[in-house]
Amino acid sequence: MRLYQVASAVKRHSALLQPLAIVFGFLLLLPVSVIRSESPTATTPTLADDLDRESLRIALQRSISHLSKLPPETVVGEQPRRFTAKQALDALRAFEPLLSRWDCHACWTKEFIARFELIPSSSDPALETVLFTGYYQPVIEASLVPTAEYAYPIYGKPSDLITAEQVTLMPTPTKEKIVGRVQGESWKPYYSRREIDEEGSLRGRGYEIAWVKNPIELFFLHIQGSGLLQLQDGRRLLVGYAGANGRPYRSIGRLLIDRGKIPREEMSMQRLRLYLTDHPDERSEILTYNERYVFFRFLPEGPLGNLEVPLTPDRSIATDARLFPKGALAFIVSRRPIINTAGQLVGWQPFSRFVLNQDTGGAILGPRRVDLYFGSGAEAEAAAGFMNSQGKLYFLSLKGPSGSQPRPR
Repeated sequence: MRLYQVASAVKRHSALLQPLAIVFGFLLLLPVSVIRSESPTATTPTLADDLDRESLRIALQRSISHLSKLPPETVVGEQPRRFTAKQALDALRAFEPLLSRWDCHACWTKEFIARFELIPSSSDPALETVLFTGYYQPVIEASLVPTAEYAYPIYGKPSDLITAEQVTLMPTPTKEKIVGRVQGESWKPYYSRREIDEEGSLRGRGYEIAWVKNPIELFFLHIQGSGLLQLQDGRRLLVGYAGANGRPYRSIGRLLIDRGKIPREEMSMQRLRLYLTDHPDERSEILTYNERYVFFRFLPEGPLGNLEVPLTPDRSIATDARLFPKGALAFIVSRRPIINTAGQLVGWQPFSRFVLNQDTGGAILGPRRVDLYFGSGAEAEAAAGFMNSQGKLYFLSLKGPSGSQPRPR
């Protein structure tokens, strides 16, 4: 039996909690098969980090600032085992001083092994291999007023978008967030992408915050979840996630593969963008296939992940927020794309590094999906667009009592 707490939600909708900020990476949602990884297969991988120390320090401090505000016994993740805010925070605070030994790899490794353990993302070896994709922050030409050239609106969060709880009593009591609107006495799903962009459901209601030239660029802004608006006067304004319509994310990349429009082995964000540009007559049908619609807000800094802290390029990852510990330190092993000066993929380079779990995404679902944030600009866009590689994900925990699991409640 399900009870929809709509009536009470309508009365207090202005006080409802806002949805978590979500940054959506570009996802093809291709089936993830269990394959032999080129990454280390041992439980403890070779400890090597391909990036600089300072970027890791910045990302660490941002997670510390988030976790230190939570009650210590707050459960921040259930997999690969249950983590409390205190356990994740203790690991970060213990790891940070090790950065002073960064230049002495032997010293650093010895101390790390003595104090920390790396926990594979799944206790099931068949599920340890994960798919890594990438996302970035686009830079888009925009205007704060509509013109004939800038005709496609970026919408802020509408006032009639309501978040409520759906309560299931049987077989076990559960709560689930639902998003919609009220029409008369009825609860309705919120408008779809087609209803908003094609039928004008929000047009002229005052929710527009900016306008852009190109509907393809606007669509990819929705997928990435944040972006920099380049104004004609030279200013750049940051916009980030403010909410979504609650509709399911559906991959247009997968749609074009299934229809035989783009071969699976050729699919990338760049290839998808080219197809949409070259086939304007198909564009509307393809874009509206993804019903999910994102609303934006202006931000003073960012982009912000679901922890409401700025993301750090190459150090922040997005995972399924229902599973993995939010804000926790992780270690990844995979391959990254090598891009030439023309923005073309020319090869793959094995890499490993420490990252912080600081974001999530509407299509980042399950224990075998990780999205790596590449930053902003053309290089980040190219790398994120091609990133699609198998690898391994580990979470760090302190050894001893401070790293042990909390007692079941």
